Amino acid sequence: MTKDVKIQVGGTLRDDLVAFKDAWKRAEAGDDRQERVIAFESWEGLASVMTGERYRLLRHLHAHPEKSVNALAQALQRQYRRVHEDVTVLEKAGLVERAEGQVRATADRLSAVVVL
Repeated sequence: MTKDVKIQVGGTLRDDLVAFKDAWKRAEAGDDRQERVIAFESWEGLASVMTGERYRLLRHLHAHPEKSVNALAQALQRQYRRVHEDVTVLEKAGLVERAEGQVRATADRLSAVVVL
């Protein structure tokens, strides 16, 4: 099963309420699909989390989960300190997890919606 994550940038409280209402109706109808959404208030908020190097790190982890942050840093040929910082930020955003002796991406696909 593909694990999709929707990234939303911007929007209003009304947009959030409409999305909540839609999810509620789907649940009442028996649709138990779980939708993961990571919301950012602004483009700058997204850009502070998803840098080019972090995107490269995510792509690597998706294809090749690593046994440790140190192994990941070596595979990417980057400084451990920087990779550790990137993993921590992506982990807080819910895009990376450290579990069962591995560092891995939590999604197979990211889709973005930018509300103007």
